[in-house]
Amino acid sequence: MGRALLGGLLRAGWSPRQLCVAESAAAARAAAARDFGVDATADNHAAVAAAAIVVLAVKPQDAAAVLQPLAPALAISRPLLMSVAAGVRVAALESWCGAGTAVMRAMPNRPAYLGAGVTGAYAPPPVGAEQRAAAGQVLQALGEVFWVEAEELLDVVTALSGSGPAYFFLLAELMAEAGAQLGLESTAARRMAVATLHGAGLLARSGDGDLARLRREVTSAGGTTEAALRTLEAADLRATVHAAMRAATERGRELAAAAAG
Repeated sequence: MGRALLGGLLRAGWSPRQLCVAESAAAARAAAARDFGVDATADNHAAVAAAAIVVLAVKPQDAAAVLQPLAPALAISRPLLMSVAAGVRVAALESWCGAGTAVMRAMPNRPAYLGAGVTGAYAPPPVGAEQRAAAGQVLQALGEVFWVEAEELLDVVTALSGSGPAYFFLLAELMAEAGAQLGLESTAARRMAVATLHGAGLLARSGDGDLARLRREVTSAGGTTEAALRTLEAADLRATVHAAMRAATERGRELAAAAAG
């Protein structure tokens, strides 16, 4: 996700000189410098020393080990810390950063790599309007940004948009599989499913976002689409999707509790 953010910011017109990457792995550090032209260092303290915004893009289990040694430096520079570490709550981040560091969370999804992502963001009251606006400008480099008023809603965001691409991929995968079973050549069936997924997304984005209306426009009375949708409804697809979303949301809360120790 750190690479996605770097690429998005550069596409949005930011200069490489405005960005600095701290990366402990030598190969990844060299790749960041080579691919994006940014300053890349192994020294976390150097990276945060003059930063207005510090993005924490590490595995959740590594967040404490990265932040705790930086607390003195953060107390001096007073940046906004923006965490994209899944499940790590603001309270834990604040405790590791030390008093006085403004902390917020953001949950981008995989399409952020293409600048077509969706990010759910949460900032507690200590984050001021100016810092919130600056964070929004950074996150817009990845795609659309939606602010939530309660931190626990980020678990729902994760279930919907964070995990959501996998749901669509699974449906397209199953459609391709069924097409092949019905006689299509398997590669052609897969390419048709991918193109259908892409085209449907473009249609959904091109209008007012009324998904029910778009579905109705594709569904002729007594036609093939109606036959397929009736079969899905008979299998209670709606209840299955709701159950899947609940499962993902609850799992996010379990992971958050585990990250908090």
